[in-house]
Amino acid sequence: MTRTHVKTVSIATAHDKPQSRGQKAFNSLIKQIEKQRAQLAAWEAAVPPYQQKYASEMLPLFDLSEDLQIRMVHCLDQACDQKGLTKPERRKIAGLIIELVHPLIAERDDEALKAVYNRHSGSDYDSEDAAATQSMKSMLEDILNIDLGDDLDPLSPDDILQRARQHMQERQAKEDAFWQEEDERRAKRKKSAKQLAREAQQQAEEQQISQSIREVYRKLASALHPDRETDPQERERKTALMQRVNQAYAKNNLLKLLELQLELEHIDQSAINNISEERLKHYNTILKEQLGELQEEIFHAEDAFRMQFGVDPFVRLAPNTLMRHLSNDIADLRHEISALENDLRAFEDIKQLKAWLKGMK
Repeated sequence: MTRTHVKTVSIATAHDKPQSRGQKAFNSLIKQIEKQRAQLAAWEAAVPPYQQKYASEMLPLFDLSEDLQIRMVHCLDQACDQKGLTKPERRKIAGLIIELVHPLIAERDDEALKAVYNRHSGSDYDSEDAAATQSMKSMLEDILNIDLGDDLDPLSPDDILQRARQHMQERQAKEDAFWQEEDERRAKRKKSAKQLAREAQQQAEEQQISQSIREVYRKLASALHPDRETDPQERERKTALMQRVNQAYAKNNLLKLLELQLELEHIDQSAINNISEERLKHYNTILKEQLGELQEEIFHAEDAFRMQFGVDPFVRLAPNTLMRHLSNDIADLRHEISALENDLRAFEDIKQLKAWLKGMK
């Protein structure tokens, strides 16, 4: 399908006079919106191939790495029973086992791993986990000033977080209801002449802003209405264009409507150059809102990506570098897996294990 070239909307600089503040603001907002559009499109294009590569290459490597780490835990556990190891070496091995087991049990609730952990830590994993979960519950209750109840049995971090989220939502709903009642009470109070004048002015400005974008829409709708077209092919073309117009109007997307006007030659550059200052003021208000909505969409796209793939919130992300970073992460994980496999083979020999332990700090 051939893509229609989008004509750029901007106010051209005249040779005989400088641009007004409103014209400069209009052009600046258009440039910012185009930049944010490109950024959002880049995110939308970058995520699907990343997801595919992550699922097909990264996830199997995670599973393989965990399998090898579990083998390593059991290998080190068995090595502790062998003769020829000193007490300090056995303590080092026990420390390694404890360090390896914690994240593995978090991923796989493996009773055999828990038994190994208990044997080398001198403690009980389930008791430690229950104590840590209870501590988290108490901390959340203190910080949020809420009572999560004692009916969470068996106690789990997910249950606690879900209960805390529920309490916070209920509290927020009560606060929202309170402030809504306050707003309604204030609205019923007798307003001063200055307040009434300010509200009237605000309403008038909102109506004018709405009218500005509605006028652009009506001109396009009037020219494109497919029911007035007798030629079937032309009716189909106008129907497709009208859908684009309706989508843009539904989103209050002034820039898209202006671009469609240019594309269909309903306005020319001269008409854009001569938009009145009053109309520019309304257009700029709409464009600022559009820019803010685009920025929010980009924020949510990036935030959703971080949540899905566990990316550190302080790591800077850019759509055009995602695949490169993923390839580097895959290469690093393969290197770690290779090192694990080599260590597992080496640890079959007690002498190599002792040499490896000696090299540890």
